[in-house]
Amino acid sequence: MHLSLTPKDEAFRQEVRAFLQEALTPTLAEAGRMTTSVFTDKTWNLAWQACLYAKGWVAPAWPKAYGGTGWSEIQKHIFAAECALAGAPNLSPMGLKMVGPCIMGYGTDAQKAFYLPRILSGEDYWCQGYSEPGSGSDLASLQLRAVRDGDDYILSGSKIWTTHAHFANRMFLLARTRWEGRPQAGISFLLVDMQTPGITIKPIITLAGDHEVNQVFFDEVRTPVSQRLGEENQGWEVAKYLLAFERGGSYAAGLWRTLSEVKAMARFEPSGDGGALLTEPDFRARLCEAEIRIQAIEMSEHRVLSALTAGASPGAAASMLKVQGSEALQALDELAMIAAAHYSAVHQPQARVCGANSLPIGPQTSLTTSARYFNNRAASIYGGANEIQRNIMASNL
Repeated sequence: MHLSLTPKDEAFRQEVRAFLQEALTPTLAEAGRMTTSVFTDKTWNLAWQACLYAKGWVAPAWPKAYGGTGWSEIQKHIFAAECALAGAPNLSPMGLKMVGPCIMGYGTDAQKAFYLPRILSGEDYWCQGYSEPGSGSDLASLQLRAVRDGDDYILSGSKIWTTHAHFANRMFLLARTRWEGRPQAGISFLLVDMQTPGITIKPIITLAGDHEVNQVFFDEVRTPVSQRLGEENQGWEVAKYLLAFERGGSYAAGLWRTLSEVKAMARFEPSGDGGALLTEPDFRARLCEAEIRIQAIEMSEHRVLSALTAGASPGAAASMLKVQGSEALQALDELAMIAAAHYSAVHQPQARVCGANSLPIGPQTSLTTSARYFNNRAASIYGGANEIQRNIMASNL
């Protein structure tokens, strides 16, 4: 495993940095700073997607034939890392990173021709219909019914924790199409138009005070059989294929950026002895521990990159990185809460809106601290709970 970049890769990194310096406007940079979860507000993530789409860089992981970049694994990693370090807004992963690859893998020619260009351009904005009340980690127990009626399925039931459903015009979902036999063998994967009559979206306000997730109700909603991805009752296989994309990604660059932000906050927050919090021994020890964890994660990412570049599978390393990355993020959030001190208790969601006229109470650096802390408690649950990831790692020993 070589840790230094080749001259070609170093030149590519400089090209990415030059692009980010030009394209990442002050408004987009502010939107990145105000992001408190995986999802940036739709207005700004689509604005950033438009910039990347015009450049031809919107889907680095896609094959070139479908609009991807043709980059090497190293170049994809460099691009993701530089975007994280620059604080670019997060693109919604639902279309580009999740259902898009599934459509490539399981879609008909007609589905590929219709959906893939619209995902790239941002014309279609997707949400994911997996979890239900009572069916989260045990997803195979889902009960949303899809009853065949001629050329349609009729959907009845609900989905919950549906991120950005109130913005989306499309949903990919899992529904039960067979009730006998193994639960996993009776599930189908459907693509649904969110404007279809019978769909009702009810907001769920998070602990951070944000409207990010929803419960979606289906009251005899008709969706064409032609919008099924894969064969009937093959949805579990399609869902497992999708999870391989959902659980991937890089963590280290974003963690380094968060660590530097925490250090900056701690330089100005006083400690109990009258000095800066950054010089307080206990706090410094926790910062050092966090830094060591990030270095270990970065080395693991290099190992995965090395394996991918050689054409090998990273195996359970994706699960390991998901566990370590999410838990390191939560540890940094706790340090940020300490550094923000009493300002972390101020509830001011109106000041976190990009371009808002509301002045924050306290330092600008503390504005998003508590919202990030609350939102990122879910990081060890979504994308496969960390307990599930540890089971995957144990089964690969």
